[in-house]
Amino acid sequence: MTKGLTRQAKALTDTQLRALLRFVETETHFPERNRVVVLLSFKAGLRAKEIACLTWGMLTDTEGCLTDAISLTNGATKGRSGRVIPLHSELKSALDALHAHEADKGRVAPEAFVVTLKKGSSDAVTRSNSVQFLFKDWFAKLGFQGASSHSGRRTFITKAARKVSEVGGSLRDVQALAGHASIQITQRYVDTDPEAQKKLVERL
Repeated sequence: MTKGLTRQAKALTDTQLRALLRFVETETHFPERNRVVVLLSFKAGLRAKEIACLTWGMLTDTEGCLTDAISLTNGATKGRSGRVIPLHSELKSALDALHAHEADKGRVAPEAFVVTLKKGSSDAVTRSNSVQFLFKDWFAKLGFQGASSHSGRRTFITKAARKVSEVGGSLRDVQALAGHASIQITQRYVDTDPEAQKKLVERL
């Protein structure tokens, strides 16, 4: 695990995630949008740029209906890490609600951004910075020290790595979901668990 990851991207507990979701749903001006922003990070492992550049066309079929996966293109992500990510049921429900809300405003064309931002910029860097600021503001108000816009992604990868063997998968499946170029990068994101290590050794 790199020093940078430890400093910049603290993984959140389930209790903290619930608190974050309650906060954005009750204390912010755009609850439908903000719930989707949080869940894209924590339940799909998207980077800030990927959240910012996600379009409805990456989530819908030819008839404009939501599918069961995110088809993230290379252009919307970092390098060549485009990938398909199955939608968590909680995220799918939040996207359904946001899609209905945005449809009323005529903002669900395939090329329209899922996350509408106040400045309305289409520049990837500007949009990514705006998403990072949202997380920074929320975490500051909640007192979550050490958390950043990358915390949801790290939480997602750590949880996926711990549970993947339960569904017959491997760390390579986590690597694919994360869009990492190598499995070594994925391993750096995963927090260790001394208690789990103890249980593992006992079962050997």
